[in-house]
Amino acid sequence: MSQTTMTRRKRMKLESDMGWGYAFIAVALIAFCLFTAYPVINAFIISLQEYRPLGSTYVGFENFVTTFSDGLFWKAVRNTVVYTLLTVPFNIFLSFLVAILIIPFQKRTQTVFKAIYYLPAVASGVAMAVVWLWIFDPLKSGIANQVISFFGISNQNWLGSSATAMFSLVLMSWLSSHGTAIIIYLAALLGIDNSYYEAAAIDGASFLQKLRYIVIPFLKPTTLFLLVTGVIGSFQVFQNAFLMTGGGPDHATTMMGLLIFNNAFTYFEFGKAAAQSLILALIIAIISFIQFRLLGKDIEY
Repeated sequence: MSQTTMTRRKRMKLESDMGWGYAFIAVALIAFCLFTAYPVINAFIISLQEYRPLGSTYVGFENFVTTFSDGLFWKAVRNTVVYTLLTVPFNIFLSFLVAILIIPFQKRTQTVFKAIYYLPAVASGVAMAVVWLWIFDPLKSGIANQVISFFGISNQNWLGSSATAMFSLVLMSWLSSHGTAIIIYLAALLGIDNSYYEAAAIDGASFLQKLRYIVIPFLKPTTLFLLVTGVIGSFQVFQNAFLMTGGGPDHATTMMGLLIFNNAFTYFEFGKAAAQSLILALIIAIISFIQFRLLGKDIEY
């Protein structure tokens, strides 16, 4: 068999394998184009228009200029940043702490704890909001007011006051939605080879030393993943603010996601909402890039 024939057959086999590869990813590629690429492109087109269902008017970058000169937009940005800074680091720390406390138990007991902590994640968001509305009831029957009454503090209008509305949403985040992070941390902890702990024990390392020199370094990729996804989810928060406060009082809990929703489906300013959604996407992309650059330097995957 000549060298040319062998080369041709290898090329045909490679092309056949590539064809099968494209066939396998075709469904995912079509789904990406329909539900990700097309909406993003369409949002950019709409952002350049004064959108109307029966006839839109091209306005260029006017929607972006209007957004940047809107005081409510910057207040929503500030609220979102404050909410993110108060919730994401604490939630990651709390999830890590709970995972450390669960890991010494037997596998069956770990499964029970994982199910308990993950249960709020599968519950309806509306159902969870109803529970928290009951907790933050401004009357004496509200659980939050019952708790502070033990310390001699009078009833608070938790969700109806600008001073406490944001804290109420933050507290709601602190006390729920840790199940996914706990399960991910547990999986990462179980992936650490016991030989490291045994070597550290031989050297007389304490629990805190094992935590500092073994656990935390090995969990850096997991922590980075949870930090990036946590920030993305926090910047897109909508459900809690919409169901609990509606963005009030006095826009004290208006987040960027809620602002975009109101512009689109309350005031029907679809072009402005599309522009704000693109700005939000750009902010998230920049923050994620910075996180990878600063925290992903010494991480081995």
